[in-house]
Amino acid sequence: MNVEVKRQYREVGEYLKEELASGKYAIGTRLPPERDICEQIGVGRSVVREALIMLEIEGYVEVRKGSGIYVIALPEIESETEPKIVMGPFELLQARQLLESNIAEFAALQVTPTDIHKMRAALETEKKELASGEGENGDMLFHKAIAEATHNNMLVELWSLSWTSRENNPMWQQLHERISGLEYREAWLQDHLAILSALQKKDSLAAKRAMWTHLENVKQKLMALSDIDSPEFDGYLFASYPVTA
Repeated sequence: MNVEVKRQYREVGEYLKEELASGKYAIGTRLPPERDICEQIGVGRSVVREALIMLEIEGYVEVRKGSGIYVIALPEIESETEPKIVMGPFELLQARQLLESNIAEFAALQVTPTDIHKMRAALETEKKELASGEGENGDMLFHKAIAEATHNNMLVELWSLSWTSRENNPMWQQLHERISGLEYREAWLQDHLAILSALQKKDSLAAKRAMWTHLENVKQKLMALSDIDSPEFDGYLFASYPVTA
């Protein structure tokens, strides 16, 4: 680092703090003599002396008369916080359509009678929730049972991450409130029954298409209820994942 003579001691002090934070000098070690620091960064001795006084006041170094300047504390490295990426509801849906349609396809090849039983139980829960007008746990249980029917822990983990991202996304929550009525949920139940039918038949292509269609139906409902002029609307940025096979 070249620090011009005209620059203030504070800039030199900040540079020295960066040197300490980088681990170049451990606690208890002695800093180079003032003249060496001057030569290293190209400033006058008075500037370096003032910079070292600043570090001493801040508690990073200690001047020991006749011995030198010793490090007694290290500054914390301030990492730049990257802006948090907030995914929109249609980006989440695109990912789900890509992931879950392929999960359904693979699950159809791996599914066991026990898996089918779990799916039927989830749909019974969904029907009861529709009848009572309370709860939406059956929907989650059904999709989870399909992921588990792959008998691949990594795929289950990916599905879980996708679902959790959806549940914790404020934009999704706000938009999802508009489709929580019985009319939409009854339509989703019919989609689920079609997916179950394909899985029972171990028809992988039909299972993939049925899951794709289900999530496409969800997307179209959300599109119809969205404010397309909202700066947060991402529906046109994330098109449906096509099923070509």
